[in-house]
Amino acid sequence: MPIWTMAIKLSHSRAMNLHSQYPGVLDLKLRAQRRIPHFVWEYLDSATGQEHTKDRNRAKLDEILFAPSILHGEFEPDLSTSFLGHAFPLPVGISPLGMSGLIWPDAERLLAAAGKRLGLPYSLSTVATQTPETVAPCLGEHGWFQMYPPRDPEIRMDMLNRAKAAGFRTLVLTVDVPVASRRERQVRSGLTTPPSLTPRLLAQVATCPAWALGTLRHGMPRMRLIDEYAENLTGLSSTAHAGYLLRTSPDWEYLQWLRDNWDGPLLVKGVLRAEDAPKLEQAGVDAIWISNHAGRQFDASLSSIEALPAIRAATSLPLIFDSGVEGGLDILRALALGADFVMLGRAFHYALGAIGAQGPDHLADILAKDMAANMGQIGARSIADLKGALLT
Repeated sequence: MPIWTMAIKLSHSRAMNLHSQYPGVLDLKLRAQRRIPHFVWEYLDSATGQEHTKDRNRAKLDEILFAPSILHGEFEPDLSTSFLGHAFPLPVGISPLGMSGLIWPDAERLLAAAGKRLGLPYSLSTVATQTPETVAPCLGEHGWFQMYPPRDPEIRMDMLNRAKAAGFRTLVLTVDVPVASRRERQVRSGLTTPPSLTPRLLAQVATCPAWALGTLRHGMPRMRLIDEYAENLTGLSSTAHAGYLLRTSPDWEYLQWLRDNWDGPLLVKGVLRAEDAPKLEQAGVDAIWISNHAGRQFDASLSSIEALPAIRAATSLPLIFDSGVEGGLDILRALALGADFVMLGRAFHYALGAIGAQGPDHLADILAKDMAANMGQIGARSIADLKGALLT
């Protein structure tokens, strides 16, 4: 039995039924859009500016082609990988996403539990709607804590200690958010931080009963970790939040402080320039996360997939890839170009919005089946075989 099938605890009949209804990520996305209030959907699905970077992520991934190969006989592709000293059934993890619990009630704990079941990394955002402590009971051994860097050293140290005590073993420093982005589409939706349910937004909530009942049960989402550190803060725009007044734009000295004060793996997320890779290596970073924040920060950025080959050539560090991934074939494209691991954020939230708690398991099954089918066409028995099948 393939390892990904063993990892996904759905009954055979239930799994087959889900695949008949939602065979791809797009199907999950379309159903999630119907079940999530419009203002919440705009938060999840939007980018910044005219969304050129978001579009470029998709377009450039589509340009990565493989040459199908023949006469390989029957085989089951090996989708497993080793990353940062751990074995994973898939080269895939769950990206951090701010205010995750706004998108689907109790999303952080549902996704952490899914990561534990599936044996995949789960990343909790600093600006999540749950604290590290409330997520801890659901967390598996691959908990990653994503940090938006606090300016105050006491808050910074306390945050690290809390994450460690809650069971998060890997720290992710996000470096591509020096200032708040404008996210015009999100502004037009009427969403503020924290959310304020105006009559216009309440009308949207009324059309989404599952989301409304879940939110009623779990409470109005807010940034609980940030709220514990921030009181009486003013001067925020509609797309910013209290975290922007608490945090700073980190520099190399800040990174060194984190390295000195965190004894687990340290990842840096938001890297697009190859010349930064050797410096990150010298600073003691354990892996580089190539990302343009899915187009949510800067609308004149190159796509993440365009940045990947040059960064791969510049460092021997493990590389993580995200931004624009919509299926198993995109995962193979990133791996073939030198990524060691691929993270998805929006897709896991589409899955929650579409079918609730079972959504992440079904998404993982979709990704695994898609990877296996495409590797069969390529003739790739393992991830290591992908590079040789690229069209250059």
